[in-house]
Amino acid sequence: MQTRTKPMSKVSLLTTNAIIAALYVALSLITPLAAGPIQFRISESLNHLVVFNRKLLWGVFAGCVLYNALFGMGIMDVLFGGGQTLLALSLTAVLQNKIKNPKVRLGLNSLFFTASMFMIAIMLHIVSAAPFWATYGTLALSEFAVMVVTAPIMYYLNQKLDFANRL
Repeated sequence: MQTRTKPMSKVSLLTTNAIIAALYVALSLITPLAAGPIQFRISESLNHLVVFNRKLLWGVFAGCVLYNALFGMGIMDVLFGGGQTLLALSLTAVLQNKIKNPKVRLGLNSLFFTASMFMIAIMLHIVSAAPFWATYGTLALSEFAVMVVTAPIMYYLNQKLDFANRL
């Protein structure tokens, strides 16, 4: 059982979210398939942080928006990619008090991100005439793979670091 420690100060929370945003961008830069119809962004593992602490949503969201603005497909990627991330993170954050089991929340978070990849498929269809269903299929499969592989890693890290209380 985890013990409760002092809540994060506003400065500490802001700093932590800024570090998460920077880490998201850095991890996206080292991934060879971080954009396009097949995406294996290691940075997507950070999406699981919201399972343990919904206040970390803003760091992940900011990192996604920043990466998409600097290295993606411009404003469309910011709007659709940022929107997709915010939607999936928000769905998971809402469940934090309703579903107590973090393993169940990790599974649902993985499903929310996988299902919401339709937004990225729509964007790619608009900007590059990519076929919607084929693009959605590859995006959903690659997102599901990253989320499912990294879920146990993030669960283990939370056991050691206690994301809810010690950041």
